[in-house]
Amino acid sequence: MPPPPALPEPAYPDVDSMLSRKFGREIANYFSGSPLNRVSFLRTDHSFLSAALKHPSTSFLLLNNLAPLGHDPSSIAYASYKDIQPLIGDDPYAKPEEEVISQYNSNVTIPQLLFLGLDERKKDGFLWNIYRGSPFFALDVTPKGTIEAQATALINEMQSRGLQFVEGRMNMSLPALEAAIFAQARALLDWNARNPFCAQCGHPTLSINAGMKRTCPPADMAASLPSSSSSSSTTTSAALAAVSRPPCATRKGISNLSFPRTDPTVIMAVVSASATRILLGRQKRWPPYWFSTLAGFVEPAESVEEAVRREVWEEAGVTLGRVVIHSTQPWPYPANLMIGAVAQCVPGGEEILLKHDPELEAARWCSFEEVREALRVGTSGLGEGPGEGYREGGLRLPPKTAIANQLLEAVVGGFLGGDAKI
Repeated sequence: MPPPPALPEPAYPDVDSMLSRKFGREIANYFSGSPLNRVSFLRTDHSFLSAALKHPSTSFLLLNNLAPLGHDPSSIAYASYKDIQPLIGDDPYAKPEEEVISQYNSNVTIPQLLFLGLDERKKDGFLWNIYRGSPFFALDVTPKGTIEAQATALINEMQSRGLQFVEGRMNMSLPALEAAIFAQARALLDWNARNPFCAQCGHPTLSINAGMKRTCPPADMAASLPSSSSSSSTTTSAALAAVSRPPCATRKGISNLSFPRTDPTVIMAVVSASATRILLGRQKRWPPYWFSTLAGFVEPAESVEEAVRREVWEEAGVTLGRVVIHSTQPWPYPANLMIGAVAQCVPGGEEILLKHDPELEAARWCSFEEVREALRVGTSGLGEGPGEGYREGGLRLPPKTAIANQLLEAVVGGFLGGDAKI
C-alpha cells in the first residue's frame, strides 16, 4: 500500500502571529490549501473569462461522470484549449451574460465549464489588470444531450494518449495541492449536474458566473421552435423569438436557490470526563475492527456546539459539556464542510446507549494508548489494508487524509494539556 499523500501547509506557517502564540499552529486538512486565487469578483466579467480561456498557460481539468483525468490515481492530467475547443466551441464567454440569458434555448446542451482561479505561483502566466497567474478551468466531459458525440470524441482522444479517468468512490491519493483543485472542480460540477431545474418553478436553469450560479431565464427559445415535422426554411426570426416564462421568485434579489450549497457537518473526538479515553464508533459496512470519530449534519437554527452535543447523544447516548472547534475540512462528496471539534463528557455522562439512533453498529471507549498504537500501524482507507506492523484484532482508524485522524492525533498528542493547542 503506497503511503498517503502529505497534508497541505497552512497559510503563512512561518509568520509570527499573536493568534498562533495563543492558540497554536493552524491545521490544514486534505482537500484544503488550494494554490488558486479564485478572484470570484471576476466571474461575471466575460472579457476576462474569454482572455483567460485562450491563454497558452491555461490548464483544463476534465471530469467524466466526476472522475478526473489523470496519468494514474496519484497524478492529475490537464488538457489544453486546443483539446477542448471542439466540445466548447471557439469562445463560450464571447457574449455578456445578459445576452446569453436572453438567447437561452433549453433544447441545446451547453458543456459545463468552470473557472477555478489563477495559480499565482506562475508569475509569467496570464495578466489581467493587477491579477497575474496561470488560469485553471474544469470541464464536464460526460457524454449527454446534443454534445454526446463531441464529448465522446474528446474522451477517446485523451485515452489514446495513455491517460485515464480515475474511477473510485473517493480520490484521496492525489498530492495535496492537486487534491484541493480537484475538490473544487468536483463539488461545483456535481452541484451544477444536480440542479438542472429551478427549485422554485421547475423550469430548466442555465449555468452562469463561470459555473458558480444557476439562473432561471425569463424566456426560452426552445418553446418557440417548430417541431422537426413542421420546420421550414421560411421560418422567420420573429417566429423564433424566445417565449416568456411565468414569473419566478429566483429572479428577484439574491436567492439561495441559485447558488452552490455547502452542507456543514460536525465530526468530533469525544474525550471522557477524566481525559483518559476517547469515544469511537463503527458502522456495519466498515471493515472488521475499523472505527472512527462520530459525525453528523448541522441542522437549521443549530450552533456547531449544539450539533456536536446532539449527534453524540443521539448516536451513542453520551452527554457532552465543553466543545472546542479544532479545524475544518472541505469534503467534495458531494459538498460538505467537515467542522472538526474536540468535546469532553460531563461527569457521569459516559454510559454508551445505542437505542436512540440505530446508525452505529457499535461504540466503545478506547484508551489513549490504544489509539496511539492504531494511529501508528492501523490507519487506512475503507478499501485498504492496515499498515505494516498491524496485528489482527487491533483497532483500525481512518488515514491522515481524513479529519478524523487529525482530531485523534491532536487529542493523544496533548491537545488537552497545558501547552499543546490547536
